[in-house]
Amino acid sequence: MSKSLGLALGCGGVRGMAHVGILVALEEAGITPDYITGCSIGAVVGACYASGMSAHEIRDITLNLKSRDIVDFGPAFLSRMALMRTKKVEELFSKYLGDILLEDMKIPFKCVATDLLSGKLHIFENGPAALAVQASCTIPGVFKPVAMDGKLLVDGGCLCRVPTKLVKDMGAEVVVAVDILANINQPVDSIGSLMTLMLRVYDLMDAQQTEMRNRLEGNIADLLLEPEINNLSPYSIKDLDKTYEIGYKLGKEYVPKIAALIE
Repeated sequence: MSKSLGLALGCGGVRGMAHVGILVALEEAGITPDYITGCSIGAVVGACYASGMSAHEIRDITLNLKSRDIVDFGPAFLSRMALMRTKKVEELFSKYLGDILLEDMKIPFKCVATDLLSGKLHIFENGPAALAVQASCTIPGVFKPVAMDGKLLVDGGCLCRVPTKLVKDMGAEVVVAVDILANINQPVDSIGSLMTLMLRVYDLMDAQQTEMRNRLEGNIADLLLEPEINNLSPYSIKDLDKTYEIGYKLGKEYVPKIAALIE
């Protein structure tokens, strides 16, 4: 009898296409995870897959995304605590996740967000998947925080870039973690706008937080995959196809290792 497999998919904006590539490689090899956790874009990809969409379906949908499907600037942003409105993002999640609840997923799935009020990590275990995913990937300052049950929720990456321990706690015997931001603190050539300044600060703080968390938690993952996505911005939608290919090739490379781990 095979050991149960858990996937922990980390945050990283459009670099999340690497998650899709890895899932396609696993799907082609006939390997299906028994548990999935996600943070931010990892929550988006993980939730879609756990809900019953195939990895190939997710690939085809995301490769056809345009900036206009997400970007939605509005007036008086300072009073709304965000640079952009969330209507388009909400519509996107509703379109593909519908009314499905986390507890009804075909594959057990959980995702994380950060509660700004308590300063603690919030774990989504039940309730509407679309809302959970939106909260998990709400970049502070870019999108308005999600208010829910006395909490003010933003991107889980503020506290937990890759929810590895969470998938282990769900019952996974073998844990494969995917960190698509492993090199995010490398030097950049320039900072050209308020938006890029905010996102750069966020990335640097995230890198430091992740390093500290890894030291505290030790080596929970049986296998850590870190796609080499050099010089591809987490926020540039034009690099979706390149990022997908990087993830797919890495997935193909490690399919035999993953198969051996779950034997």
